[in-house]
Amino acid sequence: MARPVVGIISNAHVIGDDYKVHAGGMMNTSAIAEVSGAIPLLVAADPALNTAEELMEVCDGFLLTGGRPNVHPEEYGEEATVAHGDFDRARDAVTLPLIRACVERGQPFFGVCRGFQEVNVAMGGSLYPEIRDLPGRTNHRMPPDGTLEEKFALRHEVSFTEGGPFHRLLGKQAVMTNTLHGQGIKAAGKRVIIDGYAPDGTPEAIYIDGAPGFTMSVQWHPEYNAGLDPVSKTLFCAFGDALRDWAAGKARPALKTA
Repeated sequence: MARPVVGIISNAHVIGDDYKVHAGGMMNTSAIAEVSGAIPLLVAADPALNTAEELMEVCDGFLLTGGRPNVHPEEYGEEATVAHGDFDRARDAVTLPLIRACVERGQPFFGVCRGFQEVNVAMGGSLYPEIRDLPGRTNHRMPPDGTLEEKFALRHEVSFTEGGPFHRLLGKQAVMTNTLHGQGIKAAGKRVIIDGYAPDGTPEAIYIDGAPGFTMSVQWHPEYNAGLDPVSKTLFCAFGDALRDWAAGKARPALKTA
């Protein structure tokens, strides 16, 4: 059986001063190819180049990657401020309708960091622009200095709902994760179930209630060290199983609770 194809959502970058590119981290392509067992296909996140419908016909599922630009607050009814950071409206225009269509169709996707936030916004939820400015919250941003290993090091625990999908899949009610994000869920979108939290109450793991396909999404970056870290490996393997089920003609829910 041919490997399923995963559309990896790219981010817009400029090399030098004027050479525009659509780019994606090699951590993502390696995790998809080596752990999920699928073909990684970088997707140009621009509605002028492709539509959600076209992408869903080409790809069996999608990895909604992290990225420096944030979802524009207009997408959840708020005005942009300096705290909201940079934006990529073209990516918003591709991913948000793509997520809703995948939920409806049962096509699998795995949301990571910005992708996690996109899933919430796509379903009608909202975001805080800066988690570290909230009372009682800690700084979840990437350390500004240090090696790559230091920046992606495990930094805090995530606790899951007892008996929930993440607990059942990972076999543990609490795991250690890295953390490299500034924004976070403010209000959960319709059908968005928050299944895991950081110690300071920041949502870290979600899925879509009643969705016929795989919709697990996490606020951390499991693509780092995905083949060796047991939590990351289990998540990407489960995503791979869902992709193969979809390619074979049968959607798999994201381990819904009884």
